[in-house]
Amino acid sequence: MNNKEIMDYAEEAIIHTYNRFPVVLDHGDGVYLYDVEGKKYLDFAAGIAVCAFGYNVKEYNDALKAQIDKMIHVSNLYYTQPMAEAAHKLVNACGLKKVFFTNSGTEAIEGAIKLARKYAWTRDNGSTDHEIIAMNHSFHGRSIGALSVTGNPHYQEAFKPLIDKIVFAEYNNLEDVASKITDKTCAIIMETVQGEGGIYPATREFIQGVRKLCDEKDILLILDEIQCGMGRTGKMFAYDYYDVKPDILTVAKALGCGVPIGAFVAGEKVEKALVAGDHGSTYGGNPLATAAANVVFDMFESRHILDNVNEVGAYLGEKLASLVERYDFIKETRGLGLMRGLEFTIPVGNIVAKSIANGLLIISAGTNIIRFVPPLVITKENVDEMYEKLDKILSEVQ
Repeated sequence: MNNKEIMDYAEEAIIHTYNRFPVVLDHGDGVYLYDVEGKKYLDFAAGIAVCAFGYNVKEYNDALKAQIDKMIHVSNLYYTQPMAEAAHKLVNACGLKKVFFTNSGTEAIEGAIKLARKYAWTRDNGSTDHEIIAMNHSFHGRSIGALSVTGNPHYQEAFKPLIDKIVFAEYNNLEDVASKITDKTCAIIMETVQGEGGIYPATREFIQGVRKLCDEKDILLILDEIQCGMGRTGKMFAYDYYDVKPDILTVAKALGCGVPIGAFVAGEKVEKALVAGDHGSTYGGNPLATAAANVVFDMFESRHILDNVNEVGAYLGEKLASLVERYDFIKETRGLGLMRGLEFTIPVGNIVAKSIANGLLIISAGTNIIRFVPPLVITKENVDEMYEKLDKILSEVQ
C-alpha cells in the first residue's frame, strides 16, 4: 500500500487523538527515516527526543535480539539480571538510591506523585491533606494524575475532576513559588527544562532557590527529566548543570531509545517510603525493556555521546541564532545541548508542514515554537543540511 492507502486504513481503526502528519514511515538508517514510498527524511525530532542513537544501530539491535531469544517477560514476581543491571546503571548515573521501572514517562509521574504522598502520609501519621506545587505551562503526561500537575488548562478541562490539592506557581519565579508554600506542601514538581511549554531551562537562581526551600521545610523536590534527561542537554541529567539533586527523578524517552520504558528514582530521603503492595506494574522493568536500557547506558559511554551533544549542540545553537538575525518573524532561540527552541511571532504549523514536505522532520512546542530534539549522534554536517532546508522554507514564508 502507498502512503494514502495506509493512512486511510489506519483511520478506520485508530481513535483519532493525534493529528498525524501525512506520511507513513517505514524504516530508518542513521539519522534518516524513509517512508513506504522511499522518500528520505532528515530526522530532527527523534520520535520526540527518544531515539538518541538514530536508527538501525547494530549494537543496540543485537542486544535486543539476544534478549528476545532468551525471554521477554516474566513479571515482577521474579528477579532478572537485565533489571538488576539497569537499576544499578540508572542510580549510578543520576546519583540517587532506588528505582522503580515503568512503561512510560506518564507512569513515572504517577509513581512519583504516589511516592511523595506516601512519604508525607508516613511522616505525618496518616494525614492525607497534603498539597503539591506544580508549574504553569508545564507538561507531565496525559493520565489523570499527570494531568493534575500539568499547568495547561486546555489539556485538563474535559477530564475534571482531577486529583485535588494541586497548586500552580510561575516557573522561574522563586518568589511566587515561595508564596504558594504552606504547612500542607509535601512536594514541588517541575521540569528542569520545560519542553512542551516552550523549551525554557530553569534559571540557576530559581532551581537552587527551590531546592533550598525544600530542604528548609521538609518538602520533596520532584524533577521531571523525561524529555530533558538522558544526555539531551549535554549532561546526563539537566540538573547536573545546577549543582542540585532532586528527591525524586522521573525519566523515560531516551532511557530505552524506542523500547517503552520509564522510571522514577528515589533519593535517600524517600527510598523506603513505598513498601510491598504500595505500587506495581505487570510489564514494568521487563527483561526486554531493561536490556534496552542497559545497552543505552553502555553506548553513552563507549560512543562519548555527551561530548558530541556539547560540541554539535553548541553549533546548532549558533546556526539557530543566525536564523534569528535573518528573519524578523523569529523572536529568539533558547535551550541547552540538543534540546533547542526557535520562537516565532507567527504560528509555525505551516513551516513544520513545509519542512516535512521537503524531507526534514521537525516538531513544534505550542503554536509558535519549533522544537529541535534530533538524535544525539547528529553531526555538524547534519545541522548544515537542516539549516539549508529550513532557511529555504523560511525565505519562502517571508
